[in-house]
Amino acid sequence: MSSEADELHPSIWKITSVAILGSFLAQLDATIANVSLSSLATELHTGLSTIQWVTSGYLLALTLALPLSGWLVDRMGAKAVYLWCFVTFTLSSALCGLAWSAPSLIAFRVLQGISGGLLAPMAQMTMARAAGKHMARVVGYAAVPVLLAPILGPVVAGLILQYASWRWLFLVNVPFGVLGLVLAMAFLPDDRQEIRPRQLDWQGLALLSPGLAILLYGSDRLSEAPGQAALLISFALLATFLWKARRKGERALIDLRLFQGKVFSAAAITQFLSNGALFAGQMLIPIYLIRDCGHSPAEMGWLLAPMGLGMLCTYPSMGALTKHWGIRNVSAGGALLALLGTLPLLYMADHALSIAMLTVALFIRGAGQSAVGIPSMSAAYASVERQALPMATTSLNIVQRLGGPMFTTLCASFLGWQLATRQPHPGSATPYALAFLLLCVLHGATAVMAWRLPRSMAEVLARRPADTGANAR
Repeated sequence: MSSEADELHPSIWKITSVAILGSFLAQLDATIANVSLSSLATELHTGLSTIQWVTSGYLLALTLALPLSGWLVDRMGAKAVYLWCFVTFTLSSALCGLAWSAPSLIAFRVLQGISGGLLAPMAQMTMARAAGKHMARVVGYAAVPVLLAPILGPVVAGLILQYASWRWLFLVNVPFGVLGLVLAMAFLPDDRQEIRPRQLDWQGLALLSPGLAILLYGSDRLSEAPGQAALLISFALLATFLWKARRKGERALIDLRLFQGKVFSAAAITQFLSNGALFAGQMLIPIYLIRDCGHSPAEMGWLLAPMGLGMLCTYPSMGALTKHWGIRNVSAGGALLALLGTLPLLYMADHALSIAMLTVALFIRGAGQSAVGIPSMSAAYASVERQALPMATTSLNIVQRLGGPMFTTLCASFLGWQLATRQPHPGSATPYALAFLLLCVLHGATAVMAWRLPRSMAEVLARRPADTGANAR
């Protein structure tokens, strides 16, 4: 019997358990903090404009730390970096729980963001190293607990705020952090022999990290003059980084030669577009339901739940679907399915909201979105040599994170422009319908790019030497 299950060594699932816990912790912590801001403002006697930096500071620290992940793994090894992440995350969580004021809590959250920001890319790289060509199957199961974190976050936060001190919002991470540390020590393989120390590209770091952080800041404040100025500054920093990185080659913080590989570049752009469509939809749909349909923010959890359920139902079958239908068909088909699930939103925005139609549409959209990411991510990691995985992980995560704010900003600006300038005419499309049309175009572009992916994992592996020869160190 030569089934795929027989080819998976038990150690793969042990390593995956460490990766799952790291990603789950980062997601759960971000969700708990996001839904608790108003309570924290009351408890710490400060305003929402100040306490929101509990979230913004975490996000900015995460973005600043992300470009360092590849260099850290090359210098210290994946196991050492992961252990450092768990130790720092656990200690910073304890410090957050002991904070005596809003500024001290924000400072400790920034420290937490540095380690929490590295947990997700480290989880991806750890699973990619262990799973190899079975990445789609392993990630499909590993993603389910991570998807539960945003669902459990509000529940856990509500119970803590009702029955205990706000400090337990952060202290609850401590036992999980200790567990993650123990599991990482026990299950992660010793990879010190793979360490290839290289000098840190300080110039690239000084351009890329602030460029990404300022881009996120400006994207959230596009309607304000400081936000527009921030975007111009970020574009200048990122453009300068790309110009210098191209000249430095493998000595750069990000080796741009990875993107010369047809498989890696197609997968990265697919991830960029898919994440953009996901986050833009998460912004547009609630705004439409609240402002145009009159639903309250408290109802959003129930109304949007079908999309998460669609993702949960699809993720575990990704390995089997990819093995049977191939990377290209599953990823492009997922993008088309997400497009199919978005079309009813366009129709309802021009007519009337139907809860039944919304439920079915969001379920289909969630199922489609989840089918895009895992095959394309698996193809990206399989297309590079093992020693290039740290650099590939950093590059792919940066591209993914850029897609969300860029396309959310684009769709938000377009919707705002339509609402401000468009005069209602009988028979003409509403501003919300036109915004959903733009979202449909984004899903269509994702499908077109996903069609450039290889048909199967065997084709990825066969093309790898030609695609990554330039990346060998």
